[in-house]
Amino acid sequence: MSQSLVSKNTETHGVSAILFASLLWGTTGTAASLAPNLSPLAIGPFSMGVGGLMLAIVAAKHLRNDAKRLIKESNLLWVGAIALALYPLAFYSSMRLAGVAIGTVVSIASAPFFVAVIECLFSKEHSIDRQWVLSFIIGALGISLLTFSETNLPSNHSEQADKYIGICLGFMAGFTYALYSWAAKGLIKQGVSAQSAMGSIFGFGAVLLLPILAFTGRELFATSMNTAVALYMAVIPMFLGYVCFGYGLKSVCVSKACLLTLFEPAVATVFAVVIVGESISLAGWVGVIFIMLCLLLQSYKP
Repeated sequence: MSQSLVSKNTETHGVSAILFASLLWGTTGTAASLAPNLSPLAIGPFSMGVGGLMLAIVAAKHLRNDAKRLIKESNLLWVGAIALALYPLAFYSSMRLAGVAIGTVVSIASAPFFVAVIECLFSKEHSIDRQWVLSFIIGALGISLLTFSETNLPSNHSEQADKYIGICLGFMAGFTYALYSWAAKGLIKQGVSAQSAMGSIFGFGAVLLLPILAFTGRELFATSMNTAVALYMAVIPMFLGYVCFGYGLKSVCVSKACLLTLFEPAVATVFAVVIVGESISLAGWVGVIFIMLCLLLQSYKP
């Protein structure tokens, strides 16, 4: 088997892992909506914090082996950890204020743009080519159609203001998501294993996040539904999802990885309509088709 074929197969596996992670992440908004009395400032730190600790524990052996490299790249590590700690606070607040579909769409769909900017400014190499630009344009069009497709419009100025604040928080979530993904890939490029890169960023991020629960986590285990939602979010989308994402980053560049995660808002939209009861117009479903076309372009490597 030729080296190019092996490389192509490896990247295919990486793409599949990232798409599967995106599928799991796409369930978070719907899961959080099942416990509406939980503050986004509680569910975010708990799910990301506990999931992060689990990632760090599973990666303990790799962390010991890569300790010297991680210390050498401590600046990159802390950038990733701080960005990761800010991400769930912005992301879950965005979904609470703007709705599951729009909050998820803006948060995830803006990440490829921020990654492109970060890579152009700070990376010696970046993988932005014509295929990336074409897929980005198609994906951006799909995101635009989906974002403005809700038929349940805000009924007063207060709700409209909440929606706009939620969209702004979504952009903040997209930026921090791009930043910690870029930091993780940077660590991997410096010889740190994918397990160590994700385990260290998430472990330190958890240290920053979990103390917030002392002020916001009072209702986390108040009911059986709250408990089930909190544990599901921490174990499935966060822990398992990011294990798959870290595996994918070994063979997929950050620009492409973030475009592939556009699968998440498409999944989140379907769940938001079917389970949560949010309403999406025909234009929104056309947007979902455009997002899937974007994914096909990114998954295909000539």
